[in-house]
Amino acid sequence: MYSKVVPIEDAIAIIHDGDTLATNGYGGNGTPEKLFAGIEKSFLDSGSPNGLTLVYAGGQGDGRDKGLNRLAHEGLLKRVIGGHYGLMPKVERLAVNNTVEAYNLPEGVITHLYRDIAANKPGTFSKVGLGTFVDPRVEGGKMNAVAKEDIVEVVTYGGEEYLFFKAFPIHVAFIRGTTADPDGNITMEKESLTLENLSMAIAARNSRGCVVCQVERVAERGSLDSRQVKIPGIMVDCVVLAEPEYHMQTYGTQYNPAYSGEIRAPLETLDKLALDERKVIARRAALELAENSVVNLGIGLPDVVGSVAHEEKIHDLITLTVDPGIIGGVPMGGLDFGAAVNCQAVIDHSYEFDFIDGGGLDAAYLGFAQCDRRGNINASRFANRLSGCGGFINISQNSQKVVFLGTFTSGGLEVEIADGQLKILKDGRFGKFLECVDQITFNGEYAAHRDQEVYYITERCVFTLGMDGLVLTEIAPGIDLERDVLALLPFEPAIDGPQLMDSAIFQSQPMELRDRLLDMRIQDRVSYDPEKNMLFLNYAGLHVRTQADLDEIKQAVEKVLKPLGKRVYAVVNYERFVADDAIADAYMDLVKYVEENYYLKVSRYTTSGFLRVKLGKELGKRAVTSQVFESDEEARTNVKR
Repeated sequence: MYSKVVPIEDAIAIIHDGDTLATNGYGGNGTPEKLFAGIEKSFLDSGSPNGLTLVYAGGQGDGRDKGLNRLAHEGLLKRVIGGHYGLMPKVERLAVNNTVEAYNLPEGVITHLYRDIAANKPGTFSKVGLGTFVDPRVEGGKMNAVAKEDIVEVVTYGGEEYLFFKAFPIHVAFIRGTTADPDGNITMEKESLTLENLSMAIAARNSRGCVVCQVERVAERGSLDSRQVKIPGIMVDCVVLAEPEYHMQTYGTQYNPAYSGEIRAPLETLDKLALDERKVIARRAALELAENSVVNLGIGLPDVVGSVAHEEKIHDLITLTVDPGIIGGVPMGGLDFGAAVNCQAVIDHSYEFDFIDGGGLDAAYLGFAQCDRRGNINASRFANRLSGCGGFINISQNSQKVVFLGTFTSGGLEVEIADGQLKILKDGRFGKFLECVDQITFNGEYAAHRDQEVYYITERCVFTLGMDGLVLTEIAPGIDLERDVLALLPFEPAIDGPQLMDSAIFQSQPMELRDRLLDMRIQDRVSYDPEKNMLFLNYAGLHVRTQADLDEIKQAVEKVLKPLGKRVYAVVNYERFVADDAIADAYMDLVKYVEENYYLKVSRYTTSGFLRVKLGKELGKRAVTSQVFESDEEARTNVKR
């Protein structure tokens, strides 16, 4: 009977010279290595296929020879439209040398572009990339001199600016699964990620193109569980069976059942981190975590934050995510980055970016290579290096809080951490703080105008983002402010303090972060502006469990309000707020008491639709202000009105 399972040579033969080839993978997760090797062999043997346009979202490579590095032969590629180049140094070199037309678009935009191509739409509208190098008023995503065509436009709709990313047909899509049947139905039970396989398959199918899927095994026709089929056979033209060496789960691991959710791994087996400058930075960054928050971790230094969270035993208090689709669990690092153990769910790449672009992240932890006085970050291009933005722009632009992590200098930095202090033994050859960054991957001014909370954390100091740029707020114990910080900056930052970084960061024992997160610290959540006669209650991430918690809240609020001898306006942030069922009624009674005794007018807000309904219902029962707004801006406007 007819079977879609074919030799690699037949699969590669469907690619014509000049085709647009879309490929799937994230590092080594879900990367169709056999298909890449097949293209390389065909080109070296016959010179065909050639002149291809390569499109991909997540970087697919090991930083050396694997993945899309196999396609880095002069003549094989004509154009590259990719999300990340850093793991593909051979493709990167083609771009830097103007051998291919090179474009870099946000990773999330490309995953959404596949869906819009599939739906026969003209392209993708998004605010992601405004004010960065992707904006056509800056560079338009063009990464070299031979990239001439404009593939991004600025459009205005409803009085607001958007970027428009043009659609194009996908002639061939390379995807990957675990098991196929002869009809081309694909399951992914042993894969660490599901990625954008389905979106790509539909995009190619509806472009009248072809879909080639790499698998590690073939099952009998009709034997696959239909609910486990991720890509239906009607969307797959041919299937290639790959040997184990071409079908590793990641580039660091042949196969780990914990990565595919088949088992839960004992976390005690994870390695403990040495106390060095990387751990110091990750520890300080971890102090910005809040209970009940959803947090994204980037590649490199940010993934150390996940290890710190494990050491501090706080994984049950937060939800860590990684942009290719990981929800919860412990994200892996290095060549395993993108995979996770003990995760709650794995969703498709494009849906993860729906969540990110829509503002679903409470916080994001990202690395940086350059930072300037305005708070701009460059994480995409430096001199003759082209790493690309990946999901950086989507994540940094849309998270409620952004924490950038990096050493103060690079290229030979040596430090000593002892007796709770940090000493710089030798500074790196390259300063990361510049007058102006080489390329804008994150626009500080754009973030400041949107009141985004932004931190820049190094081993020796911490900056925050103000309306005029960087503000120095903390230095490490043992650091000389003038010698170790200000003398190395090419600009004068605004200075608030600075205060000393928490000494626990520089000790070998755990920071007792779990106790800190569970401590309400209500005194830090209450503030009063006498000029506006405005009380601010920051209950974001607050978890009320007992009557003692209620007593503490009441005492903290009355400590501020009683001495005033007058009523006040109030704004209350209920983002991620939780009150246990046993204490919920008593909490709402306390809310009524405070409003009736101290408020002129109050506005409450949370982005959670469920919590808005629940709070509004309970407040209405008590005949107090029951409207709960969706944003801080709406709440403040209501009070002013």
